[in-house]
Amino acid sequence: MTKINAFTYQPLTIPSHTESVSKQNQKRNAQKSSFSESLEEEYEKLPLKLSKHARERIDERDIHISQTEWNLIHSKMQEAKKMGINDSLVLTKDAALVVNMPNQTVITAMGLEEANTRIFSNINGTIVINH
Repeated sequence: MTKINAFTYQPLTIPSHTESVSKQNQKRNAQKSSFSESLEEEYEKLPLKLSKHARERIDERDIHISQTEWNLIHSKMQEAKKMGINDSLVLTKDAALVVNMPNQTVITAMGLEEANTRIFSNINGTIVINH
């Protein structure tokens, strides 16, 4: 407290800016962690594996494939594998996926509009799913 001109002043206590920012960052990190964990859990439910690259592309490009579509893709991959196809392009109504049959892994993914201007190499089969 300070006394000035017969008045007593007490400084206001203002919360530290860094404390509130720190708390906000902790909340954001917890939310990101929670979202990341939820996303990881969803990927674990898929009938096939996604490479790190494919996961990043699906997230970046905001590609949505339903569980039913993933199951259909997996089923068609099994058929293609029996026909001797090792690497395939899978076309859905919204996405193009490059998959490796022996490893049951999606290697990369892109939106169908983006795929219209691409050349796909090192594949020996195509699966078209237009649902």
